[in-house]
Amino acid sequence: MDRSGTLPESSVTDPGEARTPERDLTDVVVAMDGVTVRRNGTTLVSAIDWTVELDERWVVLGPNGAGKTTLLRMASAELHPTEGVVHVLGERLGRVNVFELRPRIGVSSATLGLQVPGDEVLRDVVVSAGYGVFGRWRETYDGMDTERADALLDALGVGKLADREWRTLSEGERKRTLIARALMTDPELLLLDEPAAGLDLGGREDLVGRLATLAADPDAPTSILVTHHVEEIPRGYSHGLLLREGRVVAAGLLDDVLTDENLTETFGLPLAVQRRRGRYTAWLR
Repeated sequence: MDRSGTLPESSVTDPGEARTPERDLTDVVVAMDGVTVRRNGTTLVSAIDWTVELDERWVVLGPNGAGKTTLLRMASAELHPTEGVVHVLGERLGRVNVFELRPRIGVSSATLGLQVPGDEVLRDVVVSAGYGVFGRWRETYDGMDTERADALLDALGVGKLADREWRTLSEGERKRTLIARALMTDPELLLLDEPAAGLDLGGREDLVGRLATLAADPDAPTSILVTHHVEEIPRGYSHGLLLREGRVVAAGLLDDVLTDENLTETFGLPLAVQRRRGRYTAWLR
């Protein structure tokens, strides 16, 4: 990354790239074309073609090490591909100042949670997203900022904990707070990295229900949710991308993608899947 905040272009150049017309990105939120990522001699994802359009709700599903988080890091403008082209919100990685792009993207992940100071209260965890920081210092916020933070905490079921310190929270309460923070800047793209991981059954179902409510909101941002459990897919999610060993197994409408055959190929076990009342369950055949 140079001092302007622009990620460098891939070191691998397609000799035909200059002759290829720019793709039409109308209503496209994320576009990956021929994307491969290698790090330290290891291929993390290979030959990925994937398009996320405006107002779609995508689930990225696959076992550990399949490349899910790698895709999410590119969608959040944190990682550049070794080969191929990535567009996010109409901007091509390598030709955009990522510090200007990232405020348009809301991210919730366990890694982000590790950056929160233990003595920071929930309200500040959320409101400080406006500056892209953790820990209050000299930045100032007006009453509307605080009201929005409180409203988001309420919507995620942790409004009564707004004055509690981060270190006193359960895992579920922390995850809800990070989702509220991700929504604070009214992003155009929402990225959720395993939001229900580590929760007990009650905590998972409560959170999945709240994410379903968010998915049904016509004003909610386009979203991508990463998981390796079909039971964690909220109602209202429309599309699915299945990954195994860094390659796409299937992509498209969720009901078309979540089949016994595709899940079996994705996880390497003979699996069956069932949809009931908008939710999915899977089991070993």
